[in-house]
Amino acid sequence: MDSEYVELDWDGDVATLTVDRPEALNALNVETLEAMRDAIAEAQAEDARVLVVTGAGDDAFIAGADIKYMQDLSTEEAQAWGALGHEVANALATFPGATVAAVNGFAFGGGCEMAIACDLRVASESAIIGNTEIDLGIIPGWGATQRLPKLVGDETARRMIYLGQRLDADTAREEGLVGEVVPDDDLTDRVAELTDDLAAKPAFALQAAKQSIAQHYQGSQTAGLDYEKRAFASLFGTPDQREGMAAFVDDREPEFE
Repeated sequence: MDSEYVELDWDGDVATLTVDRPEALNALNVETLEAMRDAIAEAQAEDARVLVVTGAGDDAFIAGADIKYMQDLSTEEAQAWGALGHEVANALATFPGATVAAVNGFAFGGGCEMAIACDLRVASESAIIGNTEIDLGIIPGWGATQRLPKLVGDETARRMIYLGQRLDADTAREEGLVGEVVPDDDLTDRVAELTDDLAAKPAFALQAAKQSIAQHYQGSQTAGLDYEKRAFASLFGTPDQREGMAAFVDDREPEFE
């Protein structure tokens, strides 16, 4: 895999996917999402027993999607954009081995969605996590409306999605959004310990456990994800979406009608 924005590194049976756009707080554009998709496929083809997802630099895991890119999308273009994000998130959710999000800073919007698509989450003390799309005049479009309530419960999920509520690392742990919080300087070492433990487990049994747990959540989730994709795309071109994203790009407060 050859990409300017995504690195895939190996340590034995553990692959680490790093989103490498620190100057943009690792925000996701089309090229980055496509590179993530390819890196996940490569890790799967090479039989990685564990896949870690993290962001480059000290400030952000993935600060969200590229708002400048999304700002002027048509409904049809937003459908393709949403489908690409779903493709990547679903690839993480269905990856045969265990997936771990090493949340090292901001994880907003699409970044939160990539983290919750993983099996396990370890956060640094400085991490802040949220689904902040509402202030852009849209809703989460890469799985949060379906996955988030299963992690944190209905009330917390609605507050995060309706209000754009952001959780600090300790609150995220209390709400069940992350499994553990460690000092910033210890994140890499702790994730390495965890992934070593996971990689040492019997691969077939771990995969069977992952698939069995997934059955608990299936039900209407597929239909729910499809609905979310349609609803997300339908908001592009509305006055709220145009104003919300213009305000973000202009670094001002939005004025919704």
